[in-house]
Formats: sequence, structure tokens, C-alpha cells
Amino acid sequence: MAIRAFELGAAYAQQRVTFGKIIAEHQAVSFRLADMATKVEAAHQMMIMAARKKDSGERNDLEAGMAKYLASEYCKEVVEDSFRIHGGYGYAKEYEIERLYREAPMLMIGEGTADIQRMIIARRLLEDYKLRG
Repeated sequence: MAIRAFELGAAYAQQRVTFGKIIAEHQAVSFRLADMATKVEAAHQMMIMAARKKDSGERNDLEAGMAKYLASEYCKEVVEDSFRIHGGYGYAKEYEIERLYREAPMLMIGEGTADIQRMIIARRLLEDYKLRG
């Protein structure tokens, strides 16, 4: 969902013209696109790392929890940023970003809320960093 939101935002930013230039040339929009792409890539890399651990037979609940938590948080942010790039058109049903904007919050609660993921992460971290006394 984050990848699609980024694609939609990048495409729209290259088509929409304001003040005589495409909005992608405005610093605020270009910085937003840079942040969006960075978040998409970071979440993807965390997912790959968790999958590699799983594929090698190692325990991966910490990495999987971190990847899921970060990816869902970043997805919501990327969708919101793409929605902002679209401006008022983001509300129009003719634009796909409108649907993504409605669906993105489900990632925050589906298959375990962000708080549950944080609990899983914290428990595993405390196992790995248990005080030896």
C-alpha cells in the first residue's frame, strides 16, 4: 500500500502545475517525496531481513515484529503524505489515493495493533538484554 501511495504521489506531483511549474519542483513536495521513498525502502529492507532469518531457520519474532510495526507506521505516513500532495483531489473518489487513505488505518489494527507489536518487541529485547546479576 505504501509503494502504491508513493507511486501515486510521484506521478501526480509530476503532472500537477501550480505557479507555472510542476509541483514536484517545489521544495516542500520534493522533500515529501524523498521522505516517502526512504520510508518505503526502510520498511522493505526490514521485511527482507526478517524473511531471511525465517528462511534460514532462525528465530525471527523480534525482526518480524519490528518490521510489521515500522511498516504499518510508515505506510500510514506515506499514504498521508501522498494524500497531501494530491491536495483537495485526494478526497475525490476518481483518485485512487482516496481509497488508500481510507484503508491505511486498518494496517494499524489488523493482525495485531501497533501496541501489541511493541509489546512483542520489548519482551524479546529484554530476553536478549537481560541483566546478569
